[in-house]
Amino acid sequence: MFSIKLSTVLIPILLCAILLALPVCSAQSSPTPKLPEKVIIDTDIGDDIDDAFAVALALRSPELQVLGITTTFGDTETRAKLLDRFLAEVGRPDIPVAAGAPSPPKSNFTQRRYAQNNHYAKSSHPDAVAFLLDQIRRNPGQITLIAIGPLMNVGASIDKDPATFRKLKRVVMMGGSIKRGYGDLGFGPPAPPQPEWNILNDVPSAQKLFASGAPLFVMPLDATQLKLDEVKRMFLFSQSTPITDALTLLYHQWGQETPTLFDPMTIAFLVNSTLCPVQPMHIRVDEKGFTRPDPGPPDALNAPNAQVCLDSNPDAFFRFLVPRLAAP
Repeated sequence: MFSIKLSTVLIPILLCAILLALPVCSAQSSPTPKLPEKVIIDTDIGDDIDDAFAVALALRSPELQVLGITTTFGDTETRAKLLDRFLAEVGRPDIPVAAGAPSPPKSNFTQRRYAQNNHYAKSSHPDAVAFLLDQIRRNPGQITLIAIGPLMNVGASIDKDPATFRKLKRVVMMGGSIKRGYGDLGFGPPAPPQPEWNILNDVPSAQKLFASGAPLFVMPLDATQLKLDEVKRMFLFSQSTPITDALTLLYHQWGQETPTLFDPMTIAFLVNSTLCPVQPMHIRVDEKGFTRPDPGPPDALNAPNAQVCLDSNPDAFFRFLVPRLAAP
């Protein structure tokens, strides 16, 4: 009787000791933290103000690892110097800046004074196309290219090494006009589709991108005409952080009143895709720069070549953007 009772007591104790000594099973362990997504931003920063807000939002998003920023369109070297100063002043001088090939100016470089005569500016910058392709080779299938300017660097990269370009994880671009043109904010008289700036300024490169085979996510005018009103501006510009101070200065050099934040939607989409839901489409870029959706059922010639966002919620977007930019 005694031995039976002793075993009855000891067996559960021994089982508990064994179970405690075993490693916790994977199903009960904490999930592995998600690594930040590697991104490269290709921008024509310095003309409109929305590029600066997009770069700032990327820097304030721990979900993203900015491997570098490349400049495109017009005076690319001065754009790179603008970024040298911006990145230094917000505490991120470690991020490489590369300059694309210059092109004849077609725009008003409103923030040139910020870029000039600053002691953070580097004397020269590496070539943007070489930088982009090298980073893709080092990180195949891992890099998202965020294209928020005319597509000169994109087209040149495809021309130089299309196979490597296709090893991008994806391209997220601000560009195009599918159903709504400039000034169509979703209320009032509709504005028909128009050639959008980033597409129009290098139509051949846009055509190459849509035919490249790289996974492509498009934020067109339909979803990106997001107005930063006075109340939100005053709140942001009063925060006195390095990022909001830099944005305040660039905003005043821009010299207009209410910015339209086209470009930051690309960053917002990467961090929270519900802010700009996409749908598969086949987009054809015509010789005039229109981004035309091809109707009809998909086939070999009409298979979807892009995921396109046709609508967004401005209130949700600004509730995402403003707290991030304002955070200390």
